[in-house]
Parts: sequence; structure tokens; C-alpha cells
Amino acid sequence: MELGLIHIYCGDGKGKTTAAMGLGMRAVGREKRVLLTQFLKDNETGELNSIEKLGEKFEIFKGIPVKKFFKFMSTEEQEETRREHEERFRKITKKAISDDVDLLILDEIIASTNLQLVSLDEVVEFLKNKPVGLEVVLTGRNPDDKLIELADYVSEIKAVKHPYEKGINSRIGIEK
Repeated sequence: MELGLIHIYCGDGKGKTTAAMGLGMRAVGREKRVLLTQFLKDNETGELNSIEKLGEKFEIFKGIPVKKFFKFMSTEEQEETRREHEERFRKITKKAISDDVDLLILDEIIASTNLQLVSLDEVVEFLKNKPVGLEVVLTGRNPDDKLIELADYVSEIKAVKHPYEKGINSRIGIEK
């Protein structure tokens, strides 16, 4: 890409991850190379199943699956998750640079920085010094002002109504 910008998809509404992956699909459709990782997720989503069918232009960099909410983890599990997230952030950013990726998607990196699983300062430093042509997408709720300031796009997805409020659980192919 000629000029890579920074995107944030945030808010309490459904669709942040799907929006980021949709941008990835658009990029692949134009012969761009995409690299994606998901923090605080279990690697079992419909989007990932679809992406895997796209081939080598859209690469998934999987981490250790997170099977429960952070607040329900033991201290040991929280520390293990922090180590894995920090290490994966460093590896994926190096890979994006060395493999000359066009679009890097860091799904739920904002939650990871908010929970101090990945250093906010390290993410900010990467964004300030990323290759000029690297487009970067960050998703999650409540982005820090430092991230908003660096971003070129900030899209807030607001929840107005959700079936969960009626007791309807996540459905395969719709929410997961």
C-alpha cells in the first residue's frame, strides 16, 4: 500500500470484529496480504472458518485459546495469558514487517491493553513507528485516548438493542 493508516473499531455494539475482517476480505480481493490475530478469544468463530478458505493472502496468527473471561481466571491463568499476549504482539508485529504485509488486524488488542495484558506504550510505539505502507486495525471497547489520537479512522459501534437482553444466547453463524 502507498499509505497505511490506522483504524479503530470500538464501542459496546456487535460487529467490531466482523467489520475488521470485512476490511481484510476487501483487501484480499485487491490482492493485498492480510495478517490477523485475535486476543482474548477462543479461535472458534465463523469468520475464522471463512478466512481459512481464502488461502495464503489472509493469514491467521492464532494464539492460545482463551476459554473464559479474564475476571474469572485464576492469578496464574491471568499471568499466563499476559505472557502469551505480550509475546504474540511482539511476534505478529515483527512478522507483519518482515513479511511485508499490507493490512494487520489486531482484534481485541484494545481490551488487552485495558487489562494490561499487552503494554499500551508498546502498542503506541509500534503504531508511531510502523512501516509507512502498513494499514493497521485495532478493535475493542474503550480505547485509550493515546490510541484515538494516533488513529486515522475511529468508528464507534453502539449497542441499541441486542437479543442477549431477551435471554437469547450466541448463535452459530450469527454471533459466533
